[in-house]
Amino acid sequence: MREALGGRLRELRLNSGLSGTELANLAGWHQTKVSKIEYGKTKPTDADIRAWCEHTGQADQLADLIATVRNIEASYLEWRRVLGTGTKRRQQAQIKFESDTELMRWYEPVLIPGLLQTADYAHEILRSVIEFQGIPNDVEEGVATRMQRQQILYQRKHRFHFVIGEQALRTTVGDDRIMAGQIDRLLAVQNMPRVLFGIVPAETRYQVPISNFIMFDDRMVMVENLTAELTITQPREVTAYARAFEILAQQAVTGRAARSLITAALEHRADTP
Repeated sequence: MREALGGRLRELRLNSGLSGTELANLAGWHQTKVSKIEYGKTKPTDADIRAWCEHTGQADQLADLIATVRNIEASYLEWRRVLGTGTKRRQQAQIKFESDTELMRWYEPVLIPGLLQTADYAHEILRSVIEFQGIPNDVEEGVATRMQRQQILYQRKHRFHFVIGEQALRTTVGDDRIMAGQIDRLLAVQNMPRVLFGIVPAETRYQVPISNFIMFDDRMVMVENLTAELTITQPREVTAYARAFEILAQQAVTGRAARSLITAALEHRADTP
């Protein structure tokens, strides 16, 4: 990530027509500092970024680059590090993020969001995570903490907009009994006063190349992949995720149409031999 940041800074310098030596002289730095930053050998400070933007005439890039510097160590965390002691600690950390957020926007293409999961569904999800990642088995503590997180749904200062793919109703987590309980839970979610819940139908036209993500107001986005958790704070990237969520929300059905999809999925589970 330091190398990626260095590449961006090098591009700004080249676009300004400055050599590395010229930029170092303008900023009052040792001549080797510019090359060390550009090749990812040295992490720049906020002051370094301000000077870089000032002398290259790129003041409009300042906020984005400062955010990158401040989160360069925390923005990419491997699961083996995040979950090194089990799942409970990660669930506890999420409580802090969620309590500081007034509007949470959450998109899940194939699973039910954690804040809407039943205990049985959450148990199966966390058990699978523990087995796949090879971490200490604290599934009961992890589930209990995830259930504790859900209390925020009832606090008045918070609002939630969940969008899921229709596949999330079809993906089997556990067995049909667990899925029936989880799908039934979604019918109750629709009646919650501070929750907007939508489903993107399976045959909706493709518009946004996206995986699951959570937006915390307009300050941060969390994205999960197979090996790591990404925390995105650069304003430019956060704006892109906000645009993606808006597109997905427009494609999603809500209210009666969403209830029809949920009911059909519930009936399918009931009819399964």
